[in-house]
Amino acid sequence: MKSPYFSKEHDSFRKHLREFFSEEVMPFVNDWESERSIPKDVWQKLGQQGLLGINHPKIYGGTEMDFFSSIVFLEELGRTGYGGFGVAVAVQAYMATSFIAHAGSDELKRKYLSSTISGEKVVALGITEPNSGSDLNQLQTHAVLDGDSFIVNGKKKFIANGTTADFIVLAVRTAPAKEDGYRRGGTGISLLIVETGLEGVNSKKLDNIGWHCSDTAELYFDNVCVPSKNLIGTLNYGFYYIMRCLQLERLAAGTLALGSVDYCMEMTRQYVTQRKVFNSPLASFQALRHRIADLATEVESLRQLVHYTAWLYQQGELPIAECSMTKLKATELVNRVVNECLQWHGAYGYLAESAIARMYRDTRACTIAGGASEVIRDIIAQTILNEVR
Repeated sequence: MKSPYFSKEHDSFRKHLREFFSEEVMPFVNDWESERSIPKDVWQKLGQQGLLGINHPKIYGGTEMDFFSSIVFLEELGRTGYGGFGVAVAVQAYMATSFIAHAGSDELKRKYLSSTISGEKVVALGITEPNSGSDLNQLQTHAVLDGDSFIVNGKKKFIANGTTADFIVLAVRTAPAKEDGYRRGGTGISLLIVETGLEGVNSKKLDNIGWHCSDTAELYFDNVCVPSKNLIGTLNYGFYYIMRCLQLERLAAGTLALGSVDYCMEMTRQYVTQRKVFNSPLASFQALRHRIADLATEVESLRQLVHYTAWLYQQGELPIAECSMTKLKATELVNRVVNECLQWHGAYGYLAESAIARMYRDTRACTIAGGASEVIRDIIAQTILNEVR
């Protein structure tokens, strides 16, 4: 459908991205899946193309393009059909770096934001813990100020880019938790930049059923000495930064899922128009045609929600309800679309090496990572029923 949000420049950028991914990603990404990580030189290629700092200021190496350029980029990331690659790049370009861009000092931006934009350094976002996901009030990793340094102890789990990261944007507890902390603001959490080369930082790669090249890991911190100047923003204000930056993360997750849906639908369209059953193309059977029509209608509805939410974000708003709705609808729909499309591929879709089978494994994580669907529904309900803003 024709969109009021994209210009000819956006169309040209999309064409450039497809050519770049076709030449620099698609021929090699299966190897990265097998190796369970993305090589460092790939990050540098992304940086040289200006793809890791699309919305960041030029003073730090970014390109300062408009926000819908990021939407184009995220959609095309999703269209690669490799969820692990998409989420790893999104963490680098939009999730972990957003905290530094939003609240970091000029010194931190020049040292860490610039190096991630260029692709010289890889970053991870360390929030989730073995016993603490969406409930930040249960966060246990802690940091104690000792002179000019924070001493960090604890562990994080399910961290993308976990073993290859050069540094981590780490959520730590710097003051006791309050019983009503989640509802009242979750004070006592701070954000630190922790370099993975410091003594006491260790990691262990986790074996996911999907997202293979996302380099998901468990991280351990044993009396790690972190310079106090690596504090992002204000001490004990980490909860507020997380709540703000998570909106971009959820919008990014929804946009990645939209790209994946588009890729899956196109791949399936090609298959069902070519595959013959009883001497007729699969696409000629009414039952399948109607199911595809229903899914296509839902996909277009999702597209309007994603783009409208992106437009609100571009206007400088913080559309919490809309970002949550986008994440919820997109990640649940991509699971349903991939499940239906695998069925239409028949036994070929069940082959482990098939593209649709890989997507089936990858998309399953979408309704869990970045806030499980049940938590997202609760957030939406709070904005509607309790008028929480």
